Amino acid sequence: MTTLVVCLDRTDDVGRKTGLRSPVVGWEAVRALVTDVGLADPEDSGVNTLLESLRVAQNLRDENEEVVVAVVSGDHESMVSADRAVAAQLDDLIADYDPESAVVVTDSAEDERLIPIVESRIRVDSVDRVVVRQARDIESTYYLLKQFLADEELRQTVLVPIGLTMLVFPLLATTVGPAKGAAAITTVIGLFLLYKGFNIDELLTRFAHQTRESLYSGQVSVVTYVVAAGLTFVGLFVGVLGVSDLGDTPGVVLPATRFAFDSIPWLAMAALTASAGRLLDEVIGDDPVRRSFLNLPFIVVAVGLVIRGFSAYFLEQQGEIEPFVVSAYEFGIFSNERFVMIAGERLALFVVSAIVVSLAGARVASSLSDATDDRADADGGADTTSSPAAEPFAGQVDPERTDGGAETTADPDSSRDRERDR
Repeated sequence: MTTLVVCLDRTDDVGRKTGLRSPVVGWEAVRALVTDVGLADPEDSGVNTLLESLRVAQNLRDENEEVVVAVVSGDHESMVSADRAVAAQLDDLIADYDPESAVVVTDSAEDERLIPIVESRIRVDSVDRVVVRQARDIESTYYLLKQFLADEELRQTVLVPIGLTMLVFPLLATTVGPAKGAAAITTVIGLFLLYKGFNIDELLTRFAHQTRESLYSGQVSVVTYVVAAGLTFVGLFVGVLGVSDLGDTPGVVLPATRFAFDSIPWLAMAALTASAGRLLDEVIGDDPVRRSFLNLPFIVVAVGLVIRGFSAYFLEQQGEIEPFVVSAYEFGIFSNERFVMIAGERLALFVVSAIVVSLAGARVASSLSDATDDRADADGGADTTSSPAAEPFAGQVDPERTDGGAETTADPDSSRDRERDR
């Protein structure tokens, strides 16, 4: 097996610096060429490429392979003439040495464009690109930029905002001033980065797709989501009104607590409405209702009670709300006198109520899920019982369970004859 180790030089740097004509074939000829090129231009990366070709050839010889090392150069007049010169030299090498495969050694992206020419004439087993260690960062940066410019999505994401910034900033600088112009552009770039960072475009696309599917399928959750959005806006409005009643209150803790206290009932109702609509869609559907959808309304109520209780506790400690008063009432044999609950008692009542609601939700979800599973098992059990008529007769062999169908259909008389012969 003969392997051709070919060093490609598309722009004929070797010929212009040494005056030699390619191809240069043979171990001694290439080793002498290394000295000539190094003396002509010690900074040329072609020296490293020639040495790499010799190293690859030596490694293949150590593996008991027949190796032919050669240097093929093009022409610096034009790219077309260079490619044709390389093709002609490769044809001569293949005709003279008849190699079965080739190993290509290059040192630049320009030389790698000759690889298809080599592949069209001989099988290429490996491509060895030599990068000088001192220039590795520069070479890698070049390839990264090349790959970046080839990606259309990256170009639109990075180059378009940079181009718009460079166009808009001079206009803003001349109209509103450099400081305001830079602030406006920075704000727009920040919003764009957040938009791309949080994948808001994908979220909006997915939301639009789900909304369209829900409208076409007639799901109840579409209506409940709209109602939930309205209740959310009401809750936010009520919370803002509660904060505005505080006046000029220093800090943000008390206004935030007041906002949570006033808005949490409406927000909890919005979440409860949305979860109820989703639960109704699950109930109407053919698939079994998942336990998470059964437990979600109870979790919403429990979380609302906890937030309401803690916000009421802090507001009562600050004197923003009055203590909770339980009025006197009488119902049959049960009666109660009027009493006042302090902040700690109110908080304990809300927390205990939230725990009870969450436990009740877990119990209800578990019971309904078990009932659904039992009903599914009961429905599937009828299909698993087979009819006695479907079973094969005793002594009848199923052809699908035998290795060959021919023997199973043989004549019974011939079987008895074989038994008598035995």
